[in-house]
Amino acid sequence: MSSNDSGGRARVAILGAGAMGTLFAYSLARDNDVTLVDVRGDVVDTINESGISLDDGAPRKVIATRDPSKIFATDYLFVFVKAPNTLPAVRPFAGQLNPATPIVSLQNGLGNEEAIKVALGGTVPLVVGITNEAAYAVGHGRSRRLGGALGSTVVGSAGATYPTVRQVQAILQRGGLECAIAYDIRPHLWGKLLANASINPVAALLDAKNSIITDDPNAGELARELAIESAAVAKALRVNLPFSNAWEYVRTVLAASPDGRNSMTIDLEARMRTEVDQINGAIVAAGRRVGVPTPYNEAVLRLVKAKERAPRE
Repeated sequence: MSSNDSGGRARVAILGAGAMGTLFAYSLARDNDVTLVDVRGDVVDTINESGISLDDGAPRKVIATRDPSKIFATDYLFVFVKAPNTLPAVRPFAGQLNPATPIVSLQNGLGNEEAIKVALGGTVPLVVGITNEAAYAVGHGRSRRLGGALGSTVVGSAGATYPTVRQVQAILQRGGLECAIAYDIRPHLWGKLLANASINPVAALLDAKNSIITDDPNAGELARELAIESAAVAKALRVNLPFSNAWEYVRTVLAASPDGRNSMTIDLEARMRTEVDQINGAIVAAGRRVGVPTPYNEAVLRLVKAKERAPRE
């Protein structure tokens, strides 16, 4: 039983002090003792000195560290690192956590569940989900919500019992975050995957805001083809997507954050490794398994990876 279950403050650990890790840490720090783990020493130092902040809220005190061993006794472990970094970020916790400690992944793309289970074992109490909370970093330990609007989160089991999933929902709700439970989380994971696969690489390759997809007919047509192609793969996998029209769903997502710059755009601009392998690459791999051609996803996958490696001018 966690401290939170018995009425005290729970110990919450968050891997990754980027924009989203900071957003969730700020919300959870109201009623819990939060520790952020990040590999960047300057980020850790700034957070320990100044706390973390969200939008125009007053800073909240949390602990930041580069040492994973400092949080082995945590009651909850949230994973907010980029998908390519999931395995190395989680591996230090193998055999170190209480077997009942919930592991929570709200990350982009596919493959995070598998990486966590490779690191920690296939029977860990894993909770996975999606969130349309969207934020950007305005400094170390400082995030701002896109549009200033509160988003929502959906969680489900990837090995956790229902009471554990309910426990995760409850701690998020107590932090002021909207959270629902899905008994079958896979349709929601694929729904977000489809939206990310259709929007992120197109805007990233054009080094533009997401609105380029609605403003430019060529960008829009490429995004539409990506959405249709991704939906065909989901259908072949017998995933019942939570919408009937893939392109209309993508347009709805775009309308919610037209002025946003997605994470793939930001990463490419910084010449950092993106999550394209876990997004478009995951759709290409799934398409091969079920015999569905994915030429549009494969094209943007190759273009984004080429741009990742392109020399700076």
